Amino acid sequence: MAPFEALYGRRCQTPLCWYQDGESIIVGPEMVQQTTDKVKQIRARLKATQDRQKSYADKHHRPLEFEAGDHVFLRVTPTTGVGRVLKAKKLTPKFIRPYQITERIGKVAYRIALPPVLSRIHDVFHVSQLRKYTPDPSHVIKPDDIHLKENLSFEVPPIKIADRKMKLLRTKEIPLVKVIWNEATGDATWELESKIKEQYPELFNDV
Repeated sequence: MAPFEALYGRRCQTPLCWYQDGESIIVGPEMVQQTTDKVKQIRARLKATQDRQKSYADKHHRPLEFEAGDHVFLRVTPTTGVGRVLKAKKLTPKFIRPYQITERIGKVAYRIALPPVLSRIHDVFHVSQLRKYTPDPSHVIKPDDIHLKENLSFEVPPIKIADRKMKLLRTKEIPLVKVIWNEATGDATWELESKIKEQYPELFNDV
């Protein structure tokens, strides 16, 4: 008796046990068909589960739609001067203005009236980049003082250097500095001292 049979008290049905018993098996059309049927059953169950989960989500999902004349906020991404995307914290700007929609393009894109300062940016945006704004006469909208790039990101200038440390490798040491990008939000990253000193030498005047 194979060890698997002694363990479970019944004859093992896997090819591993067959070969341990010295038996051999010829995989014929019937076994291939049984395996194929089982795979189809598994796929059908997975598909049914996915469809059921999708139906639950669709009941509570409402596609975001706008009309010409609506005002929307535009999603933006803050980045550092060394190409690092800052994590969006509570006080970090995520949306700017609002802007007015002038035209709907297809099902999920809209043309927006951008000011001349943003004329280099393509004026058609996907709905995922927009957030609805409800006009209110009591709201005082200040002009945005950030300079957007074509990819809807804006560079956050560094404020100061808060700390230093040395990163130890096997053959050398690399000096790093902790750069504060926004004191209000607490955005800070560790950067190469040489790179920051090259791009922002004024930060080292009082260090």
